[in-house]
Amino acid sequence: MSSDHLSTTFAALADPTRRAILARLASGETSVTELAAPFEMTTPAVTKHLKVLERAGLITRSRQAQWRPCQLNATPLHEVADFIEQYRQFWEQSFDRLDSYLQTLKKKEKKNGRKNKK
Repeated sequence: MSSDHLSTTFAALADPTRRAILARLASGETSVTELAAPFEMTTPAVTKHLKVLERAGLITRSRQAQWRPCQLNATPLHEVADFIEQYRQFWEQSFDRLDSYLQTLKKKEKKNGRKNKK
Protein backbone atom coordinates (compact mmCIF):
# COMPACT_ATOMS: atom_id res chain seq x y z
CA MET A 1 0.00 0.00 0.00
CA SER A 2 1.52 3.32 -1.02
CA SER A 3 1.81 6.19 1.38
CA ASP A 4 -0.65 8.27 -0.66
CA HIS A 5 -3.26 5.52 -0.57
CA LEU A 6 -2.76 5.15 3.17
CA SER A 7 -3.18 8.91 3.60
CA THR A 8 -6.38 8.81 1.57
CA THR A 9 -7.73 6.01 3.73
CA PHE A 10 -6.86 7.79 6.98
CA ALA A 11 -8.42 11.01 5.68
CA ALA A 12 -11.62 9.14 4.86
CA LEU A 13 -11.67 7.57 8.32
CA ALA A 14 -11.07 10.92 10.04
CA ASP A 15 -14.72 11.96 9.78
CA PRO A 16 -17.19 10.49 12.31
CA THR A 17 -20.03 10.47 9.75
CA ARG A 18 -17.95 8.37 7.37
CA ARG A 19 -17.00 5.98 10.17
CA ALA A 20 -20.70 5.64 11.04
CA ILE A 21 -21.49 4.89 7.40
CA LEU A 22 -18.81 2.18 7.35
CA ALA A 23 -20.20 0.72 10.58
CA ARG A 24 -23.65 0.55 8.99
CA LEU A 25 -22.26 -1.07 5.82
CA ALA A 26 -20.54 -3.72 7.93
CA SER A 27 -24.05 -5.13 8.43
CA GLY A 28 -24.58 -5.47 4.68
CA GLU A 29 -25.22 -3.47 1.55
CA THR A 30 -27.77 -0.71 1.62
CA SER A 31 -28.97 2.26 -0.41
CA VAL A 32 -27.86 5.87 -0.12
CA THR A 33 -31.32 6.81 1.17
CA GLU A 34 -31.10 4.22 3.95
CA LEU A 35 -27.58 5.36 4.80
CA ALA A 36 -28.73 9.00 4.99
CA ALA A 37 -31.69 8.27 7.29
CA PRO A 38 -29.92 8.45 10.70
CA PHE A 39 -28.05 11.65 9.87
CA GLU A 40 -29.33 15.19 10.08
CA MET A 41 -28.08 16.04 6.59
CA THR A 42 -29.34 15.93 3.06
CA THR A 43 -28.92 12.95 0.77
CA PRO A 44 -26.49 14.95 -1.43
CA ALA A 45 -24.34 15.63 1.66
CA VAL A 46 -24.25 11.90 2.42
CA THR A 47 -23.39 11.27 -1.22
CA LYS A 48 -20.34 13.52 -0.83
CA HIS A 49 -19.20 11.39 2.12
CA LEU A 50 -19.75 8.27 0.02
CA LYS A 51 -17.57 9.68 -2.75
CA VAL A 52 -14.73 10.19 -0.26
CA LEU A 53 -15.14 6.61 0.98
CA GLU A 54 -15.27 5.33 -2.59
CA ARG A 55 -12.08 7.20 -3.58
CA ALA A 56 -10.36 5.62 -0.58
CA GLY A 57 -11.53 2.20 -1.76
CA LEU A 58 -13.54 1.64 1.42
CA ILE A 59 -16.87 1.18 -0.37
CA THR A 60 -18.17 0.16 -3.75
CA ARG A 61 -21.38 1.35 -5.34
CA SER A 62 -23.36 -0.44 -7.99
CA ARG A 63 -26.66 -0.14 -9.79
CA GLN A 64 -29.47 -2.68 -9.78
CA ALA A 65 -32.35 -1.12 -11.71
CA GLN A 66 -33.55 1.79 -9.52
CA TRP A 67 -31.64 0.56 -6.46
CA ARG A 68 -28.05 1.77 -6.03
CA PRO A 69 -26.54 -0.27 -3.21
CA CYS A 70 -23.32 0.56 -1.39
CA GLN A 71 -21.06 -2.17 -0.04
CA LEU A 72 -18.16 -2.15 2.39
CA ASN A 73 -14.73 -3.05 1.02
CA ALA A 74 -12.65 -3.85 4.10
CA THR A 75 -9.33 -4.39 2.29
CA PRO A 76 -8.05 -0.84 3.00
CA LEU A 77 -9.01 -1.30 6.67
CA HIS A 78 -6.85 -4.41 6.80
CA GLU A 79 -3.97 -2.44 5.29
CA VAL A 80 -4.44 0.31 7.91
CA ALA A 81 -4.49 -2.35 10.65
CA ASP A 82 -1.21 -3.77 9.32
CA PHE A 83 0.33 -0.28 9.41
CA ILE A 84 -0.89 0.36 12.96
CA GLU A 85 0.26 -3.09 14.10
CA GLN A 86 3.89 -1.92 13.87
CA TYR A 87 3.18 0.77 16.42
CA ARG A 88 1.20 -1.55 18.68
CA GLN A 89 4.27 -3.78 18.85
CA PHE A 90 6.45 -0.75 19.59
CA TRP A 91 4.22 0.33 22.50
CA GLU A 92 3.92 -3.20 23.82
CA GLN A 93 7.69 -3.53 23.90
CA SER A 94 8.00 -0.11 25.54
CA PHE A 95 5.52 -1.06 28.25
CA ASP A 96 7.31 -4.39 28.78
CA ARG A 97 10.60 -2.51 29.31
CA LEU A 98 8.87 -0.10 31.70
CA ASP A 99 7.38 -3.03 33.62
CA SER A 100 10.82 -4.66 33.90
CA TYR A 101 12.29 -1.39 35.14
CA LEU A 102 9.55 -0.98 37.75
CA GLN A 103 10.06 -4.56 38.93
CA THR A 104 13.79 -3.83 39.31
CA LEU A 105 13.02 -0.71 41.35
CA LYS A 106 10.66 -2.68 43.61
CA LYS A 107 13.32 -5.33 44.21
CA LYS A 108 15.90 -2.65 45.08
CA GLU A 109 13.41 -0.95 47.38
CA LYS A 110 12.60 -4.22 49.11
CA LYS A 111 16.30 -5.07 49.40
CA ASN A 112 17.00 -1.68 51.01
CA GLY A 113 14.23 -2.26 53.56
CA ARG A 114 11.83 0.40 52.34
CA LYS A 115 8.13 -0.19 52.29
CA ASN A 116 5.69 1.16 49.75
CA LYS A 117 3.39 3.85 51.10
CA LYS A 118 -0.21 3.52 49.94
